[in-house]
Amino acid sequence: MSHDTYGGGVRSWMTTVDHKRIGIMYFVSAIVFFFVGGLEALLIRLQLGSPENTLISADLYNQLFTMHGTTMVFLAVMPLSSAFFNFLIPLQIGARDVAFPRLNAFSFWIFLFGGLFLNSSFLFGGAPDAGWFGYANLTSTQYSPGIRVDYWVLGLQLLGISSIASALNFIVTIINLRAPGMRFMRMPPFTWMTLLTSFLLILAFPAITVGLVMLMFDRTFGTNFFNPAAGGDVLLWQHLFWIFGHPEVYILILPAFGVISEVIPTFSRKTLFGYPFIIYSGVLIAFLGFGVWAHHMFAVGLGPIANSVFSAGTMLIAIPTGVKIFNWIATMWGGRLRMDTPLYFAIGFIAMFIIGGLSGIMHASPPTDLQQTDTYFIVAHFHYVLFGGTVFALFAGMYYWIPKVTGRLLHEGLGKLHFWLMFVSFNLTFFPMHFLGMNGMPRRTFTYLPGLGFDLMNLVSTAGSLLLGASMLVFVWNLVRSFRRGSPAGRNPWNAATLEWSLPSPPPHYNFRTIPEVGGRDPLWRPGGAEVDPEDPTAPEPVMPSPSGWPMLLALGPVIAATGALLSSLLVVFVGVAVVVVSVYGWAFQPLER
Repeated sequence: MSHDTYGGGVRSWMTTVDHKRIGIMYFVSAIVFFFVGGLEALLIRLQLGSPENTLISADLYNQLFTMHGTTMVFLAVMPLSSAFFNFLIPLQIGARDVAFPRLNAFSFWIFLFGGLFLNSSFLFGGAPDAGWFGYANLTSTQYSPGIRVDYWVLGLQLLGISSIASALNFIVTIINLRAPGMRFMRMPPFTWMTLLTSFLLILAFPAITVGLVMLMFDRTFGTNFFNPAAGGDVLLWQHLFWIFGHPEVYILILPAFGVISEVIPTFSRKTLFGYPFIIYSGVLIAFLGFGVWAHHMFAVGLGPIANSVFSAGTMLIAIPTGVKIFNWIATMWGGRLRMDTPLYFAIGFIAMFIIGGLSGIMHASPPTDLQQTDTYFIVAHFHYVLFGGTVFALFAGMYYWIPKVTGRLLHEGLGKLHFWLMFVSFNLTFFPMHFLGMNGMPRRTFTYLPGLGFDLMNLVSTAGSLLLGASMLVFVWNLVRSFRRGSPAGRNPWNAATLEWSLPSPPPHYNFRTIPEVGGRDPLWRPGGAEVDPEDPTAPEPVMPSPSGWPMLLALGPVIAATGALLSSLLVVFVGVAVVVVSVYGWAFQPLER
């Protein structure tokens, strides 16, 4: 790997503001959290592998399923998407960096510290145990005394700061820093989906932030926002959470749509079929995603009119999603398919996402949903969407872009072994859950009696989960092997069409020595589509932003303050606030460029 791009010691990584390094740090952190969440899932499955099992207690089970959901959504899948955003977006739009490099570094560090803060709860009094959805009044001090739920409330607020700061950064970057000639309808699909995801983040996260602040006030200061006995409303939490929670599904899946829309054309040797429809359908999905939150609440008694409106909206959102699926299939139709690992994962994504989407349409019907809600059928549905969908797509992206990051190709044989192990074990793990749900097995139960018809399906599911864990070890070995002795990738091993593939692998720290002129969509496939010589020796080396330790120190301040809140120590809270003030001052007066 290029010394200029990734050289230097630990200090250089701690103070970096280079979007590529920050993307790599997001990737490594998210993969570690992904394995933490996976370990939690394996313990859950081992407990449910046989009836009346006593491997783990009911209390630990509650902690595990709460932290598994929280970790996978907020600490693994979202940050993996952020890793792609950080590394790729400036390269795809012909920019040298993001609009606010230090804010980018701050976003990463507060994510990392927030994740460590949340997981430290296992060491100090037990992890959050009220579910990743935090329903009132389970989260009240009456039913959840102690600091477990406080960890969850404060940790999610820290992670929300990271998400909103990062989203604002990418909105400004994509709108303002595109290369000359890169109009909106010439942007790569992945850049478009990043832009839409960023808007979703800044619009959705305030809702859960308001809910978390109310919950914090209920628990800390004795307010009664969610206490019906004092005039509060437990359903208020559900509305606030799901107004965030359903757009969150699209925050997780839209980047996956962007990845697939890059991988399939490259390995089909065809431009993306219906590019405008892919983009407009993404915009429509993002818009409609805010109007369907109450389909998570069909069982609470909203009434026939509300149920009908949210049911119709949920069915409507299937139309733009179906448009994308037909466009991807049409892109492959008649193409000269290059059956490399990224395309395997892309096709696997389409198949699994269709299954998850079809079961989602079933839940759009309130009478059907009433039968299936809080059963394992729901668990099967959202894992087919979020694992069969998002995670399969992110692995397609990893096999596609990691050669650009490292300069070395991942091993094809190991990649295909990883795909088939993951594909088979994923279906073994989650498909039986459809039958468990239809047979009446409730979610969030730590054990069950024999003879209820749950035994065999649970055993199959647990065996599948162990194989799924093994498939991830194959991927890790592939990563390690490629770093050590992978084949050199060259600039463009896939003969892809977008600007990042015009640069060396890995790219230099300044990305483009000269900013390219873009003449059309898929610029590297069109004569005159991009006039760029990124290594023009006659051009001066660009001046880049200077490293800074202030973003990391600033990210530490809110974590110290949150720790003080947990300890009920005003002194520690004030120390955290002081760290924030000093860091903002230092950040403001440090020269931006070196």
